[in-house]
Amino acid sequence: MVKIAFDNSYARLPEKFFSRINPSPVAAPELVALNETLANELGLNTEELRSRAGVSVLSGSAIANGSEPIAQVYAGHQFGGFSPQLGDGRAMLLGEVIDQNAIRQDIQLKGSGQTPYSRRGDGRAWLGPVLREYVISEAMHALKIPTTRALAAVTTGQNVQRETALPGAILTRVATSHIRVGSFEYFAARHDYDALRRLTDYTIARHFPDAESALDLLTAVCDAQARLIARWMGVGFIHGVMNTDNTHVAGITIDYGPCAFMDSYDEMRRYSSIDRRGRYAYGQQSEVIVWNLAQFASALIPLIDADQTVAIAKATKVVHDFPNRFAAAWLAEFRAKLGLSSADEADKSMIDDLLDLMAAGQADFTNIFRALAAGNARDQFDDPAGFDVWETRWRTRLAVENSTLAQQQTLMNKTSPAIIPRNHRIQEMINAAVEGNYTPFERLNAALSRPFDQSGDYDDLKRPPTDEEVVHQTFCGT
Repeated sequence: MVKIAFDNSYARLPEKFFSRINPSPVAAPELVALNETLANELGLNTEELRSRAGVSVLSGSAIANGSEPIAQVYAGHQFGGFSPQLGDGRAMLLGEVIDQNAIRQDIQLKGSGQTPYSRRGDGRAWLGPVLREYVISEAMHALKIPTTRALAAVTTGQNVQRETALPGAILTRVATSHIRVGSFEYFAARHDYDALRRLTDYTIARHFPDAESALDLLTAVCDAQARLIARWMGVGFIHGVMNTDNTHVAGITIDYGPCAFMDSYDEMRRYSSIDRRGRYAYGQQSEVIVWNLAQFASALIPLIDADQTVAIAKATKVVHDFPNRFAAAWLAEFRAKLGLSSADEADKSMIDDLLDLMAAGQADFTNIFRALAAGNARDQFDDPAGFDVWETRWRTRLAVENSTLAQQQTLMNKTSPAIIPRNHRIQEMINAAVEGNYTPFERLNAALSRPFDQSGDYDDLKRPPTDEEVVHQTFCGT
């Protein structure tokens, strides 16, 4: 029996918060990857996890000692339309552990079978999305962006049916919780204010212990989301499905589906096959999160003040201040990418002008910022005349900084990655894995674990796609 020191606080909440259900066993589980570094941080025995018994637990075919599997219920606005009941349709929370930093962490299986919230789905996942989430979530962690983590990936030995039969797989993921905006919407829609208060108190205790009220919680969530979206924008990340059920209240990146990193810069860049109108395009993400936060605020209204008019006014003030919070976080992010440690009123227009030049020249987002630090960004433009003018302006701005050129370059290289999970490399990795070749997967993980590394070991993975390699659409895999 695999032993894990579970301490399952969410499962001690009233059962209206979840359904108790065990994962469905699979035919022939095999371990594809185990994140030993993360396992050690969680206090888990890696030898035990690699054993047959451990792989059985990671595949949902066996239950570890102390585990209390549950599927969480929540609601959500999906592309603007409200669904009063969603929930974990293909995920199950095995339990919680306290890691070596004394932080409570969920351990969850994704693709582990049907739950009461699966609707017409099979509750399963196929290998491609599992490996995509493994690679990208760990890359985000290496980029120091709050995110769920990937503990393990296993194949199931049985196919799942999508457009065709595809190899089944299960991801074991780790998160500081799986509490979403939609979790609050679920109880607010039912006018179950006792449950709403229980969830609010639980969330404050787990994520924001300095908060003293529902209004404090709203403010803290707005702050966390401002920082998170600014970090996404700084590395060209596009979530793809920013529904309220995919918006984590603590400001961590969750539910990697048709996500992607941008190659050539375009404010309206989108890849998700289900985002047909660009609601969740790169440049829309800061706008959409305000909408999501407004839904969160609406759910909290009964707890903010007994006088609804007063509560609405207080919540509205917090949400309306989000653009200021985001603008400050975004400016801090992009100033650092330009080597700037101080603030100047003209910085925003200078950054915007660079982005306009990049858009006009279809310049690669990641490589431009690395090239600025190296001093060869001019080579990134087919027609560099406009960049030459901009560069003079930028160099003049750098000259008044209280830092050396070496310090400025160090700052730029610490905030602008040399390597990202490029879409064409992800697709190549998936194609190889389906054929049983996991070498590209392993190599990509190794490269992405050091995203700011300037060595030439992975130069091929840093290269933008050729016209023939461009991935135009990504898919959620459900």
